[in-house]
Amino acid sequence: MPSAAALSPDILAKYEPVIGLEVHVQLLTETKIFCGCANKFGSGPNTNVCPVCLGLPGSLPVLNQKAVEFATKASLAINCTVNPRSIFARKNYFYPDLPKGYQISQYDKPIAEHGWIEVPTAQGGTKRIGITRLHMEEDAGKSLHDGLPDSAKFTSLDLNRCGTPLCEIVSEPDIRTPEEAFEYLTRLKEILLYTGVSDCNMEEGSLRCDANVSVRPRGQEKFGTKAEVKNVNSFRFVREALQYEIERQVEVLESGGRVLQETRLWNANEGRTYSMRSKEQAHDYRYFPEPDLPPLILSAEFLAARQQEFPELPEARRARMIAEYDLNEKDARTLTASREFADRFEAAAKTAKNPRRVANLLLSEIGGRLNALGLDQESSPVSMAGIVLAADLLDAGSISSKQLKGLLDIAFEKGEDFPAVYEREKPQQISDTSALEAMIDQVIAENPKQVEAYRAGKKTLAGFFVGQIMKASKGQANPALLNELVTKKLEG
Repeated sequence: MPSAAALSPDILAKYEPVIGLEVHVQLLTETKIFCGCANKFGSGPNTNVCPVCLGLPGSLPVLNQKAVEFATKASLAINCTVNPRSIFARKNYFYPDLPKGYQISQYDKPIAEHGWIEVPTAQGGTKRIGITRLHMEEDAGKSLHDGLPDSAKFTSLDLNRCGTPLCEIVSEPDIRTPEEAFEYLTRLKEILLYTGVSDCNMEEGSLRCDANVSVRPRGQEKFGTKAEVKNVNSFRFVREALQYEIERQVEVLESGGRVLQETRLWNANEGRTYSMRSKEQAHDYRYFPEPDLPPLILSAEFLAARQQEFPELPEARRARMIAEYDLNEKDARTLTASREFADRFEAAAKTAKNPRRVANLLLSEIGGRLNALGLDQESSPVSMAGIVLAADLLDAGSISSKQLKGLLDIAFEKGEDFPAVYEREKPQQISDTSALEAMIDQVIAENPKQVEAYRAGKKTLAGFFVGQIMKASKGQANPALLNELVTKKLEG
């Protein structure tokens, strides 16, 4: 059987994968989409339920306006056209955690269509991935499978999730590699987090992805038979599942077999997919308009209000920060990975003399220590104000980079902010020219052979002299001034 390793060049030379992604995003509303029950993760089983989300006879749905606002913002953020008129439909299927026997969704007239997201390519450019539609729907409940000591099996139902507002975002089959799928999901999650419509927490099920994948011989226009891969709970596993499934389908075709249209489950422990059931067609769900909900009409004023609430999105913010703070692409991407992190950096950068130095310290000195300790930025003992002070001291030549490292070591060791550590330790940098020249003269006098070699052309020995003087000054010599004076003395 194939493994979930990177696709071999032979496969990619002969076959072309075709991938489309369906992403379900739970909206961050306080209540559910059609009732007043709390939209809250982690409550006791079956505690956030009512006759509406349980589908009891006589109960009627009432659409949550905040869910519509969030769905509209998400649609605009991924460049979709928002339809002024959309219709809810009943999607009929039987499953134990769907108490009504149908799901209220949207089908042929969704709230938004025809969007796109741009993703980076391996060649250094960008590729536009089309988005077919974004539609609203309610979530189903959750089936919990457990085993008893005598190995008898049973299933428990937690219906708290029934009626949670969802957006389903369906991509065009424009994705050609597992890496492109990974980048698409990364960009989509980033955009949704910036808009604030969802927390996109995959561990809690706030963002779930199903992948449709087929393969076809290179040059063939007709799509191959697709399989839908479910039960994938991280972007990394989406990539691995796609790699495995592409190789599996190629093996089937190469052996003269036929790929079946089916739903398959991803097993992360084994690194493979398993057949679950034959894949339904749309007509199997017997869609028809939801009789208890009128058409959803969005006014021009409603859409304008959503536009006014719109934040600066990640790509636009990156481009502006590169220009405004003289950042490189990599640093700008890291700083804008989350809206909160970017906000904190920009608030600090506006008070600093050199914003780029603030970025360097934040990502290298602070980020490196946090990574080594397995901590996130919110857990750092050094505040943004402390990073600004450190950057300003470096810029002014008041401390050296070596002294700064020592101060930061103390800050992390004692769990103190940088200003407190600096005020207590107060390292002084020697910037007095005569004092430095005296030390240089002494080191030159003690190392005549090195002086001779330097003057014979071995210019790298300047570093030897700088190191000796740094050692003599206990790291307090001003590095820039020291380098200048050493070169002048040796050349003279």
